[in-house]
Amino acid sequence: MSSDRAVVDLLRELAPQVVGMLARRHGQWDLAEDAVQEALLAASAQWADAGIPDNPRAWLLAVASRRFIDAVRSDSARRERENTVAALETRGEVSDHDDSLTLLYLCCHPALSQPSQLALTLRAVGGLTTAEIAKAFLVPESTMAQRISRAKQQIRAAGLAFEPPPPAERAERLAVVLQVLYLIFNEGYTPGSRTSASGADLTDEAIRMTRMLRAGLPSNGEVAGLLALMLLTDARRPARELADGMLVPLADQDRSRWVAPLIAEGVELLDATLGACPVGPYQLQAAIAALHDEAATADATDWPQILALYTVLEQVAPGPVVTLNRAVAVAMVDGPRAGLALLGTIAAEPGIAHTHRYDVVRGHLLELAGEPAAAAEAYRAAMRGTASVAERRHLALKVARIAGS
Repeated sequence: MSSDRAVVDLLRELAPQVVGMLARRHGQWDLAEDAVQEALLAASAQWADAGIPDNPRAWLLAVASRRFIDAVRSDSARRERENTVAALETRGEVSDHDDSLTLLYLCCHPALSQPSQLALTLRAVGGLTTAEIAKAFLVPESTMAQRISRAKQQIRAAGLAFEPPPPAERAERLAVVLQVLYLIFNEGYTPGSRTSASGADLTDEAIRMTRMLRAGLPSNGEVAGLLALMLLTDARRPARELADGMLVPLADQDRSRWVAPLIAEGVELLDATLGACPVGPYQLQAAIAALHDEAATADATDWPQILALYTVLEQVAPGPVVTLNRAVAVAMVDGPRAGLALLGTIAAEPGIAHTHRYDVVRGHLLELAGEPAAAAEAYRAAMRGTASVAERRHLALKVARIAGS
């Protein structure tokens, strides 16, 4: 099993590198990505038995190149494309990090829908199969295959080439890349959504791809901040659920089960970044996560400092979700009534009011304020708004506890 895992990890590390090399050599990055997928499948079948070759990247490139040429020759425009392939030469040497970053920019292009960005990033950059991605998102494989195919068609129709975005667009495009990676992480971190049995854990994949992104942009503070946020959040995973799948709130978690090396790495990233780079929302969220992780007990949590960070975050990246989280911090510092008052300011905000997260926070603050009946009603509303079985079970227990008290 460990050797199989080593093969999977190596293939996912090499996938974007080989796609980049093939795309630079021949163009037509979509055909290059298809060819690399076939090479990855061949490698996973052969390397587990025969062992990993001495130069695994060269092996993958050779197999993918053959698949690419076969696809070109079978195309209806065979002669024209064969001439194109014969005329093209390798366009100079660039680093694997450059190729991987270019591929991320392409998969996260704003012309694509968000579901297409997620799926294409996981397949082209993450090296996951269509079947693995479909299982992770709980959709039929045919649906995911169509989604990926449409995304590639959109890229071709828009005339997008395998090349970095213009300098004037890079900051904006990087922001989209960071958002996509964070969405992938959150999709995997949602209770009940982890899919390790299929070999595709979205949380792990998001962390791995963000590490790859940081290797290509080592001085970018927000890339470091996102990686730190993921590490500090994922460190709590072992204590987040019981063996029967029941959720454990942050305040009740056994902190001895948190993964200390991940916390240490996240804090080290923050220490090296904060003050050295312009502050951004991911760095601020990571700093909040670090304060939670470094508290020995829930009672020792530095809520005033967390509230101060949320206040800055609301200025840097204002939005109802930030206000929702700040309301919790306000309640812990100034009392639940103050938190409820702040929550009331976003009660009419589209996209947040009466979502399950809003109702969970409202229920929690009402419970702290000594209004059990209103709290139970808010929890029931949250149960109706979430698709997570684990969250519904957790909320049902809260309602039952209130009713029995």
